[in-house]
Amino acid sequence: MSGIGLYFHVPFCRRKCSYCNFYSAPATPEQMAAYTEAVCRNLRYYTSNTVVADTLYFGGGTPSLLAPEQLEQILACAAACFSIPPDAEITLEANPATLTPENLRRLRAAGVNRLSLGVQSLSDAQLRRLGRMHTAQEALDTVEAAAGAGFRNISCDVMLALPKQTPAELSETLEQMAQLPIQHISAYLLKIESGTPFARQHAEQECPDEDTAADLYLQTVRTLEQAGFRQYEISNFAKTGYESRHNCKYWRCVPYLGIGPSAHSCWEGKRFFVPSDTADFLAQPVQQAVLEDAQPCTPEEQIMLGMRLTEGIPAHWLAEKQTEVERFCRLGFLRRTDDRISMTPEGFLVSNTILAELLG
Repeated sequence: MSGIGLYFHVPFCRRKCSYCNFYSAPATPEQMAAYTEAVCRNLRYYTSNTVVADTLYFGGGTPSLLAPEQLEQILACAAACFSIPPDAEITLEANPATLTPENLRRLRAAGVNRLSLGVQSLSDAQLRRLGRMHTAQEALDTVEAAAGAGFRNISCDVMLALPKQTPAELSETLEQMAQLPIQHISAYLLKIESGTPFARQHAEQECPDEDTAADLYLQTVRTLEQAGFRQYEISNFAKTGYESRHNCKYWRCVPYLGIGPSAHSCWEGKRFFVPSDTADFLAQPVQQAVLEDAQPCTPEEQIMLGMRLTEGIPAHWLAEKQTEVERFCRLGFLRRTDDRISMTPEGFLVSNTILAELLG
């Protein structure tokens, strides 16, 4: 991983989903045009033609609300400001309800080569509870249309431990998803965040308890492994060679630059973020950078991030904690392979407790 990552936070959504606490708001066409110009303005500020950026990631929000020509403009500006190799991974997060076959063809022609689709469930009842704008069939049709438009690297999100979710319902979603022409699946346990509609509705009262949620997670790991999607991170599964190159930079402490309101960066030896204020981002000649950490990627942080990956970390990083490591191995929470230590799926479920002891 020689290159850095570029992340663009697109703060626009048609409407807020019931579970979402990411920064986003509705936008006018004029705001999206102004956002495109602001992103390019910031790219020119950070410009460094000697720096290779081999992953670009549009997150949000709903980045697929941007017009293909706006994405093309941002990508052209990025190519003028950084050295972007021909095989760069260029990811766009997308809501299935915002995509048409024609739109998908235009996105692929603009240079996007990886789609991350917010499917979340293939149960129409669950999609309605989540506040999603698409149906299960529309999600399936979007995936097929994306493959037909030339996308060969497609990821789908799925949520676990939803209100009233049963093992059978989850199994049906996973089995249908595994049959699609996709290469990657992100599977997240639902967390009820304060300030969201779910929190106001006390949705946690209808969610599976912790033990059941753990069972749903382990069911997901088993089902996806059997379908050829290897777990490579706590919540991420991929067919061989289709791991998210961009997200792996976060977990391996590779530098990345974030542009846009609420975007985070680990750049030039500092960790900083942009305030969650779209109006301010559009008005400023250069985005505000609020310092979070003047000395990031300490050994402790590298252990915490590295243990999110199934490849784990070099065993010598925990040389002084061998007693604890051996105990967690006996309990089935850690595994030692050659000279590396990693979490098991069961370990991922209690990773915070394990890390607190290993780093204590």
